[in-house]
Amino acid sequence: MHAAADGVESGWLETAGPVLVWIIVLSFIFCECAFIVGLFLPGDSLLFGAGVVLASHGAEVQAWVMCGAALVVAILGNQVGYHIGRYTGTKLAARSGAKVLNQHNLARARSFLDRRGFLAVVAARWIPWIRTLAPLIAGAARMSERRFLLGTSLGGLLWVPTLVLAGYYFAGFLSSVPWLMTVLVWCSIGVFAVGTAFGVWRYRQDIERPVDELADDGHARAP
Repeated sequence: MHAAADGVESGWLETAGPVLVWIIVLSFIFCECAFIVGLFLPGDSLLFGAGVVLASHGAEVQAWVMCGAALVVAILGNQVGYHIGRYTGTKLAARSGAKVLNQHNLARARSFLDRRGFLAVVAARWIPWIRTLAPLIAGAARMSERRFLLGTSLGGLLWVPTLVLAGYYFAGFLSSVPWLMTVLVWCSIGVFAVGTAFGVWRYRQDIERPVDELADDGHARAP
């Protein structure tokens, strides 16, 4: 019975795994980089976990191709976020009494971009909450679109492949210990699932609160 169950489980993973990884990774990375809901999505653990799952299938070529595809999607997502900020400002990003979508976090992100400018756009990829707010703030502050595109592309190039390939090759070291590899795969899936569920729950709590009328539109200065 146990052997049969293992066969069904591995069969399901082999059939659906890579397809689900591609769908989930590209859609979640786009949302994280383009929309406010991205503040609540586990982007870093998702990319690392994607590498782990692909390693469980020995899909090295897919891992490298995914790096390229996810990089393009991340850049496109940031461009969408930039233009949302350019035409709507940042007012809707702050909610009264919210735990995450609040004026304090928005001000911290704006201050980070003001102080660091171009380098902040590059570094923002590695700071989860700033990763989502940076395009919005840069657009609202009328940062040069070409400069923003260069910064976000460079940041994405350092971010996406690093995490995907770290997950892939780290998991590859464990391939000689099948049970440990299985544990790592399911732990990665578990972390992503729990992180996403908690993020969606938190997002729903924050987004239902009224807009913070004290939030400015971010047009005062460009980083």
